[in-house]
Amino acid sequence: MKFSIYQSSRQGGRKYNQDRVAYSYSKEALLMVVADGMGGHFHGEIAAQMTVQLVAEMFQKQARPILRDPLFFLDEAMHAAHEAISDYSAENELLESPRTTCVAAVIQRDMAYWAHVGDSRLYFFRQGRLLTRSQDHSRVQQLFEQGRITEAQMTTHPERNKIYNCLGGMIPPEVDLSKRTPIEAGDILMLCSDGLWSTLSANEIGSILNAYPLEQAIPELMDHSELRGGQDGDNLSAIAMTWGGTGVGAGSKGGTGVSTEAMPLDSFTTRLDALHAPRPAAGEAPVTDDDIEKAIAEIQLAIQKYSK
Repeated sequence: MKFSIYQSSRQGGRKYNQDRVAYSYSKEALLMVVADGMGGHFHGEIAAQMTVQLVAEMFQKQARPILRDPLFFLDEAMHAAHEAISDYSAENELLESPRTTCVAAVIQRDMAYWAHVGDSRLYFFRQGRLLTRSQDHSRVQQLFEQGRITEAQMTTHPERNKIYNCLGGMIPPEVDLSKRTPIEAGDILMLCSDGLWSTLSANEIGSILNAYPLEQAIPELMDHSELRGGQDGDNLSAIAMTWGGTGVGAGSKGGTGVSTEAMPLDSFTTRLDALHAPRPAAGEAPVTDDDIEKAIAEIQLAIQKYSK
């Protein structure tokens, strides 16, 4: 299995970053996941962190070295994250339950599978042309599908931030699953939060991904989106993968080149950033080291309960 991969996350104009991004791979399977947390001070980060960490740990337990049923895994992992967040909220007697959107993808044996809840997106490009993308669980997506607004109006509509499906909410999530999709050498999958895609068209994203190596293309997309978002811009995160290549420095798309040919069957490589203290908003108490340690312990406890 050979691919190139690159990920990045920025705070944008917000006081703290509630997005989380991760990937993990075995000898024959690759997982990518993005979560965009929502909720009160620090709790959005915890919901997103819990989600990406739980999905990654479930992947590591089940991909031996491939997943038996990738779509079943994605559905199960999303529901497990929802239950873990709900338990965290109940055990801490939170008045507002932390929530998160999530999009995740698995690639194995030249096939791609993905799932999402909310408005974090997956884009699938071939030679700069968009083949498909996930459809948001949002009010503006409903209005667009009903023919009441255009695609261009979706990004400026006053209800553009309203979503009706998430992890950690009052009702169980409706996980949207893709079909089993063949993937060819040179194809690019990009997963991102709405902070990135909301200011960029699919044509802009595809053109930049096709023109530059991943380690240049993703920062370029981030720069454009952050500039357009301005002082009030959202957190923005993305992870992109180019399939195929020859290992380190693979192909013309750059990123971290990976060849799993020499990996042992029972090994995994994972990139997942640790939970960190956000800068406090005006009037909010700062998050202390004790708060971080407590949150990490609670997340790990939830993961041990739900990962299998």
